[in-house]
Amino acid sequence: MSNKSEIDEILIESSKLEGIETSDPELKLIDKVIQDFAPEIAYLYQIREDEAEEQQIKTGRLHENRILGILLKFYFQGKKEVTTGEFEEEYKRYFKEIARSTTSTYLNILKKDSTLSTKRDGRIVYYFFKEKPPVVIKPFWFTRIFCIVPAYFNRALFFANLYINAEEVIHKYFTDYENLDVDILIRNFQFITGLIILNIFKNRSSKCIFCPFSKRELYNKLEERINVAIHDRLDVLPDELIKGLIEKCSEIPIFNGTDIQDDDIKENIINEISNSANLYKKDLDFQIMVSSRRKDVRITQKVALKKDSVEDNEITRVSEPVK
Repeated sequence: MSNKSEIDEILIESSKLEGIETSDPELKLIDKVIQDFAPEIAYLYQIREDEAEEQQIKTGRLHENRILGILLKFYFQGKKEVTTGEFEEEYKRYFKEIARSTTSTYLNILKKDSTLSTKRDGRIVYYFFKEKPPVVIKPFWFTRIFCIVPAYFNRALFFANLYINAEEVIHKYFTDYENLDVDILIRNFQFITGLIILNIFKNRSSKCIFCPFSKRELYNKLEERINVAIHDRLDVLPDELIKGLIEKCSEIPIFNGTDIQDDDIKENIINEISNSANLYKKDLDFQIMVSSRRKDVRITQKVALKKDSVEDNEITRVSEPVK
């Protein structure tokens, strides 16, 4: 099997999974949103394939990379000090579970290397960055130290909650409904937040390509698939909505994205999305119409191709010589 075929096969097999079974309610919430907004990439967006883990090489550095990525996720949330138990819980949320002793071993190595520092409160040990993470750095260099998966998934979770609670948000933001179609505003709010979530996972895939432990060809292909889903839902929207809101909200602070740590900033983002749901109503109406037509055309094409395939098989069986 060629490398390209192997990548396609992995993506196809992943798309057949009926929920890469996770018991984590937060990751299930993201699943629910993706299946509602962009079902064509359901179960693909969350693929995490690491060459190092598969071949059991450089696993020490891989664990360190992931542990630092988990601490980075907490750092973006405003939580600077993290316990071993919290590292363990977060690790099994995003990656294949490892023993608690393994987690402790690599935390101690990172402390010995002066990457992390510790403080003790009774029997509980807290780990934190000895130096602040770098700001505005090229992904090529950043991914050699930090796994960015937890930070991007956590950002997607924030917007997934907004998507699910769109009705509540709209009712809170628009206190005067005169001349406003509330259902349309809710639909537009979800459409904008859905686009932000797709962009978050596109950004995540584009960074994973640079990770020294990843299957880069797979992430290239994954980014292509997500880009198609985004293009289908964004290509006729105005630049000020795309650049000024959607792209700004879909990137993490390290790469010039909006910091959503503070409650005031979160509130501003919610207000901006709500306002845009009304301000760009005509643009969103047109985009949603175009996207729906594309979806209908593709469904028709798939049905036609499936029918042709069945007919070809029937012709082949009829034409086979009797033995």
